[in-house]
Amino acid sequence: MNRVLTVRLLGGRISGRVRVRGVLGAGVLLLVAAAVGVASLPSPDAGVSLGETIDALSGRGTRVADLVVLDWRMPRVLAALLFGAMMGLSGAIFQVVTRNPLGSPDVIGFSSGAYTGALVALLVLEVGGAAVPLVATLGGLLTAAVVLGLAGHEGLRGARFVILGIAAAALLSSVNTWLVLRVTAEEGLQASQWGVGTLNEITWGDLRLAAVCGLVLLPGCLLLARPLALHELGDDVAVALGVPMRSRRVLAIAVGVALTAVTTAAAGPISFVALAAPQLARRVVGGSPPALVASAAMGAALLAASDLLAQRVLAPTSLPVGMVTVVLGGCYLAWLLSRRR
Repeated sequence: MNRVLTVRLLGGRISGRVRVRGVLGAGVLLLVAAAVGVASLPSPDAGVSLGETIDALSGRGTRVADLVVLDWRMPRVLAALLFGAMMGLSGAIFQVVTRNPLGSPDVIGFSSGAYTGALVALLVLEVGGAAVPLVATLGGLLTAAVVLGLAGHEGLRGARFVILGIAAAALLSSVNTWLVLRVTAEEGLQASQWGVGTLNEITWGDLRLAAVCGLVLLPGCLLLARPLALHELGDDVAVALGVPMRSRRVLAIAVGVALTAVTTAAAGPISFVALAAPQLARRVVGGSPPALVASAAMGAALLAASDLLAQRVLAPTSLPVGMVTVVLGGCYLAWLLSRRR
């Protein structure tokens, strides 16, 4: 299962080594994410069964089934898979760069910075559309710059960076509360519900915008695969192999913050998925550092499963998915700490 195979493409001009366990594990996680997505499509509350869902997907469904499955359920399910994958990628990038299992964007304050940027765009600047992810990304990057500046010579390594990130998250949480309280009651209620992290109001327009941003960021993730694998060996070894780690590290931070900002701007700050997905994926596929594809698949499965629970636990009431991820994340942290003790 731990065998390593050499893969050659285009007549040997492109070659690489892959681990059998990593490929199989990533494939299983992708199948699990797809299965959870399919299981989330039927709507018992609306009287749409699994068979009617399959008919709607194949173009043979009734008008009611098409409305429920294609217009209501499909955007939410695809958003859960897409946003979960993006958060899993972001968590894997930051955990490798910081060399810390707590180096997740929701722990070190980058998600809070992106949420602050999104609130400024919506409540202060009163803009929408593509401007919201842009301002959210600027908020996350500014937070990252401030935390890195305060970390000093230690940079991304050591506990100082994580502690400063936690402090920044607490400070930005107060700023976010102030921004919500200064607007009208209706706007504040809407912002508060969105701030928990929810997929209840996701539309095809929101999904298309997030998908375009994800496609733009995907090449950056592909460029980071080899540098992140070499990061565990240290900067000296990476530079000796011809990889400029300083520029790659800056690119990694920018891509990770952008992935977090896009999901935050669309669905609010959803906690713990970026933290848990790379760790769980690593247990499945093994190896070090966490594999990007496996982390993305695990993140997609986690968020899709959490959203399914959010819809079915108190049906017909649909909970914000962020409430479920907080509960699951707290249980995961308790289990992890008990194991390490």
